[in-house]
Amino acid sequence: MSAFEANQITILCVDDEPNILSSLKRVFKPVGYMIETAQSAVEGLKILESNTVDLVISDMRMPDMDGAEFFSRVVEKWPLTVRILLTGHADMASTVEAVNKGNIYRYISKPWEENDLKLTVRSGIEQRYLEQERRRLEKITYRQNEELLEINSQLEEKVNKRTNELVKANEALHTNYALTIKVFANLIEMRAPFLAGHSRRVGELCKKVALKLGMNENEVQNVLYAALLHDIGKIGFPDTLLSKPYDTLDGHELERVRAHPVTSQGILVTLDPLQEAGWIIRNHHERYDGGGYPSGIKGDEIPMGARILAIVNDYDALQLGTLTRVKMNDIQARRYLNEHAGTHYDPKIVPVFLEVLDAEEIENGVKPAVFGTSELEYGMVLAKDLVAKDGILLLSRGFVLDEKMIKKMQTFEKLVACKLEVHVVRKA
Repeated sequence: MSAFEANQITILCVDDEPNILSSLKRVFKPVGYMIETAQSAVEGLKILESNTVDLVISDMRMPDMDGAEFFSRVVEKWPLTVRILLTGHADMASTVEAVNKGNIYRYISKPWEENDLKLTVRSGIEQRYLEQERRRLEKITYRQNEELLEINSQLEEKVNKRTNELVKANEALHTNYALTIKVFANLIEMRAPFLAGHSRRVGELCKKVALKLGMNENEVQNVLYAALLHDIGKIGFPDTLLSKPYDTLDGHELERVRAHPVTSQGILVTLDPLQEAGWIIRNHHERYDGGGYPSGIKGDEIPMGARILAIVNDYDALQLGTLTRVKMNDIQARRYLNEHAGTHYDPKIVPVFLEVLDAEEIENGVKPAVFGTSELEYGMVLAKDLVAKDGILLLSRGFVLDEKMIKKMQTFEKLVACKLEVHVVRKA
């Protein structure tokens, strides 16, 4: 199995008929699951009290306590345990009661079809592990926020208390919902330093394209969130797979990479503010001609945000060397987009994106230079996001440096024992 090993999974089968329990053990023994059995709901609850159980299969009709009541107790005390109901009669009202009271994952009629039962159990266990992974990521996010708060607290102690604007900006950073999104986005980039800034670059450009296309404020925000989180489904990838160009992947690697948009959506599915962003992420590897994945939809069937994200993400990936084995420069990446407009990409959005790139070049005016913090001067402007070695954003592009912030950056270097490379231009 992909996210877990079968011999690490425990299934509890509850039925008052010994022959049914024997049949269930026969079905699952070849798979390698650990099987516990109980001939009553009361016995099943005792087993749950003393064992870690991943999935419960229970009959509906049992003496003393039926499946509906049994599952209502299971969901109350062990909400992550997946629940599957076996029903051998046509009493739909009882089945509905079990669904409502026990929040079951599936119900299966007796006699069951063996392969369908195996697939249903596998799917249920995968859902459990996906939920566990989501909760684990939330804990990582919380810890990253705490670490970021600690770093900023140390920096604040070194600067003049009269820099009210900086204090307010930091307070807003801590309390703003967007900070959580950025921390999620950092998870992959912290694993692969060469990806540092990728999600932020893609996010900024996607936002500008969305605005230029006339999308409303809510739509623009969803596109931005999707851009920042589009690779969250790769969190479990090995380091070698993160850095391997897409056009060099073998069959197994290709299958795993092509699953990540759906995984990303699954991670975000229970977070209401990110429902639309998750839908955009799911479809951002679809192709305009229908040759993409995971669903093979095409043209205007693909959400507008996903069509934008596909173009901007590939533009940056081409220059990082994660899309094609030959790493491209800006001119070559632009040419690639034009050549694939109408097949890979929406031909109406590609020229809009290129106009955004041209406007950025005009806005920047001059080629940025790279300085150490000891070389910085008052009035210099950040030409790129200032990112720590582990991928955490310290300052955004466009920030105008003053003496206090320069000292602050130098203090940060001493705290983390790492030199910063600062891309700046002179203030006009």
